[in-house]
Amino acid sequence: MPDKNAVVIIGGTSVFGKGIAKHYAAQGRQVIVSSREPDRANEAAAEIGGATTGIALDLTRPHDIAGALADVGAVDRLVLVSIYRDDNKVKDYNIDAALSLVTLKLVGFTEVIHQLAGRMPPDSSIVMFGGLAKDRPYPGSTTITTVNGGVMTMTHTLAIELAPIRVNAVHSGIVGDSPYWAGRPAGSLEPTIARTPLGRLVTVDEVVNAVIFLLENSGVTGVNLRVDGGWMLK
Repeated sequence: MPDKNAVVIIGGTSVFGKGIAKHYAAQGRQVIVSSREPDRANEAAAEIGGATTGIALDLTRPHDIAGALADVGAVDRLVLVSIYRDDNKVKDYNIDAALSLVTLKLVGFTEVIHQLAGRMPPDSSIVMFGGLAKDRPYPGSTTITTVNGGVMTMTHTLAIELAPIRVNAVHSGIVGDSPYWAGRPAGSLEPTIARTPLGRLVTVDEVVNAVIFLLENSGVTGVNLRVDGGWMLK
């Protein structure tokens, strides 16, 4: 891979990952996007265009992360987008699903940073994806609420430990035009919209723009940024 500092997006085949990747690819930056499946990573890289390449990386297999990142050179922007939707109620507790989610975000995110931190110059920045289940839990969210709370506190500890590298996190509300939410039955999201001061759901582009702000604003570190249209105010 080229020696130029790269933008690495773990989970770069999601709509959020692709949006961030396209922003940097359009600037002529070297971009690396990951997926658990190599074909999917390569397809996303071709779609994004520019100097974008795909790699296979599974955050739920943290011992394999070092090998997956072995060919990555210097990095100055790192985004950890990967999510795992775990509807896991205590009465029907799925241990394997819980372990996958905890490993993915708390161990996998940290191991990626561990592997790449030594390749990141002092003016680099990292953004992790959390979620607002940390603040507004629901039945079945015990594991996801816990791990998103972990992302919040990891943001604080890593910002101190890795300084002057900046570390921030974005926690979005319901993203209305994302694939997961766009296909919901008509009217099912109206109660959420009604309690959102903007009077609408946030968009993929708005989340992407928030990530780019956190990556590029050199005065911001240790911040957990909500992108929810004010939903948490009511």
